[in-house]
Amino acid sequence: MSENYPGQPGPQPPQQWPPPIQQWPAPQQQWPPPYAGPPAAAARSFPRFPHAQPTPYHLMLRTWSYSWWKPIVGALILLVGAMLVAPLVLMPVLAAGVAVEGGPFLEKFEKAATLQTVDPAALLYLNLTLGALVLITWFIVRVIHQMRPRWLASVMPKIRWRYLFACLGLAVVALIAQLLVGSVLPGQGQEGLGGKLNHFTGSTLAIGLIVLLTTPLQAAGEEYCFRGYLMQAIGSFWGFSSAPRWLPKWVAIVGTALVFAAAHGAQNFPLFFDRFAFGLIAAWLVTYTGGLEAGIALHILNNFLAFGLALAFGDLTSTLTVSHVGWWNIALTVTQSGVYTALAVLLANKMGLRNTTRPPQDDVQTGTGASVATA
Repeated sequence: MSENYPGQPGPQPPQQWPPPIQQWPAPQQQWPPPYAGPPAAAARSFPRFPHAQPTPYHLMLRTWSYSWWKPIVGALILLVGAMLVAPLVLMPVLAAGVAVEGGPFLEKFEKAATLQTVDPAALLYLNLTLGALVLITWFIVRVIHQMRPRWLASVMPKIRWRYLFACLGLAVVALIAQLLVGSVLPGQGQEGLGGKLNHFTGSTLAIGLIVLLTTPLQAAGEEYCFRGYLMQAIGSFWGFSSAPRWLPKWVAIVGTALVFAAAHGAQNFPLFFDRFAFGLIAAWLVTYTGGLEAGIALHILNNFLAFGLALAFGDLTSTLTVSHVGWWNIALTVTQSGVYTALAVLLANKMGLRNTTRPPQDDVQTGTGASVATA
């Protein structure tokens, strides 16, 4: 038994066990930890705006998420979608149209599907199938390239409607100039304005309505495909830093024009040149104006004229399946393209259209700060 000496503390009470809860060790860190966003380095690598500096239209796929394989995969998806998916999905539309028209169903269905006979059902099916290219390109840009689909429309990024509607008027002027030149060229008036007027029937009315309502979709689909996604895919694929600045632009222009002309099937050289020249002019206008509006407008009016003349004086089947034209047709192409290009460029300059993207000010200050070109 111990004794307490003066000045010494008395016996200590035994330590409480278990200790009070406020003395327990701190709880472990929550697992998994709450998401706090990407680290600072990742945030700099993946900005909210896809381009760190002003970027021309044909290089707009060159974003923070760009990889060399993406335009290749995108082009393959576009091919499969255009050749298989869209035609199969819209096949019920063709079947319903053939059934409404009446007659031997299987025979008419086969001829309409292969464009051996272009009746209202076949034309509706064709225009909707080509119009579906807009949705296919949107899907590719969104899923493969992780960008908003509106970046296909222009560098704004959106359709610049004032310029589009103005270009429709310019296209009318260019087509009138083409008709005037065609009226004095040998062999151009046989199925044109100097030919015999066709009889007006119920089928004529139906085709006219289909042309009016769906041709803009068809023209937009082809422009989004060739001058839109393929232009950006080819341009970005060749847009490596060591390449001359003109190389990706002209590779994209010439490449898309060749693909556009070849996609129309068998044709003689004057007809191939006609389509190649159209694709060349439309693609160059995209790079100059920074958007698809000029090409869409010319495409719509060009098809309106072709379908209108076929309904009034010729045959729609032969117009859609034509594979041979004369050398004088090149003069018409040069007239139409030259007049329209000059007017579209003048209008773009007057409206002050941009042909590069405009990153937010903070991104420009932290980026290279390249000057912004205007069309």
